[in-house]
Amino acid sequence: MKNLFLHSFVILSLFSCSKGQSDIVNLYTQRHYKVDEIQYENFTKLTGIKVNVVKSNADQLIERLKNEAENSPADIFISVDAGKLQKASSLELVQKLPPEIEMTNIPKLFQDINGLWAPITYRSRILVYSNDRVDKNELDTYESLADEKWKNRILVRSSSNAYNQALMASIVANNGVEAAEQWSTGIVNNLARNPKGNDRDQVKAIYSGVGDVAIVNSYYIGLLLSSDKEEERKAGESVSVFFPNQGDEQRGTHINVSGVAIAKHSPNKRNAIKLINYLMSEEAQKTYVNNSYEYPVHNKVKPDDIVSNWGKFKIDTLDLNALGKFREDAINIFEKTAWN
Repeated sequence: MKNLFLHSFVILSLFSCSKGQSDIVNLYTQRHYKVDEIQYENFTKLTGIKVNVVKSNADQLIERLKNEAENSPADIFISVDAGKLQKASSLELVQKLPPEIEMTNIPKLFQDINGLWAPITYRSRILVYSNDRVDKNELDTYESLADEKWKNRILVRSSSNAYNQALMASIVANNGVEAAEQWSTGIVNNLARNPKGNDRDQVKAIYSGVGDVAIVNSYYIGLLLSSDKEEERKAGESVSVFFPNQGDEQRGTHINVSGVAIAKHSPNKRNAIKLINYLMSEEAQKTYVNNSYEYPVHNKVKPDDIVSNWGKFKIDTLDLNALGKFREDAINIFEKTAWN
C-alpha cells in the first residue's frame, strides 16, 4: 500500500504540471477494475480528453483531498461505497452536481438526495449457498443468519471490509444499534471459520466444504462463473444466489453503489461533467455490465445474462447516505462483538 501511495504521489505531481488544461480530467478513484481502463480509453477516443488516474483506498484519497485543499488537481472522486461518498460530502470536499449532469434515466433510488454525487453502478450484498448442503427454503433474511441452525456454517470476510461495514450500517439504520449488536453476536457465533479473504474466497470455501452460506457482493459470482480458471468456475457453479429480506414490507436486499463526485476545487470541471455523463450513458453502462457483472444504474440497460438469470429482486430503499452516517456505529459493533 505504501508503494501504491508513493506511486500515486508521483503521478499526482505530473498532474500539477498540466493543471487547468482543456484536454485532461484528473481522477481520484477507489475502483481498481479492468473495466474502468476500458471506459477511460473509450472516453478519450470519443472526446480527445485524457483521463489521468490516481488509485488508492477511499480514506487515503479523502485525506489527500483535505490536505491539498484549493491546490488539488483532482477533478473527480470515485468510490465503491456510498458511505465514503457521504464522508467526502460531509467534509465539503466535493461540490454540488451542476444541472448539466444528465440524470433523466437514473432512478431516484440510486441518487444522492443532496445532489453531491452520482451513481455509476450498483451491487447487491447477497447470500450464496451450497447446492449440496442447503435447501433454499432454509434462507430468509440477513437477520435469520443469526439462528442457531447456522452454527459453524456461515462464511464472511473481515469487519474491516467496507462492504461489511456498509451492510452493518444498513442494519443499524433499519433495526437500531441494539438489534444490530445482537445480530452481529449471532453471526460471530455461527461462523465456520474466522473471517478472512475476499468474497471470492468465501465462495471457494463453500466449494471446499468449509461452510455452507456466505455473504458476498453479487458481481463476484459473475466473475467466478465467467473466469478462465476452471477451479473458479467450479466454485461459482457449486453455489446458488439468494436475495435476502424479500418478504420484508419496509426493506429488501441491501445494495451499495459505485459513485462519482466533482472535487470542490476541480480545475477541469467541464471535462469532469463530460466524463460523468459518459459513465452514466447507455454505452458505458453496457460496458460495465458486460465486463464487471455489476448492475447498471441506467434504466434502459439490462444486467449481463449471468446476473439476469438470478431474477429481479426487491431493493432496500434506505437512503444510501446512511451507509456513511451509521458507519461509526457499525465499526463499534464489530469491535464489541469480536467480528474480527
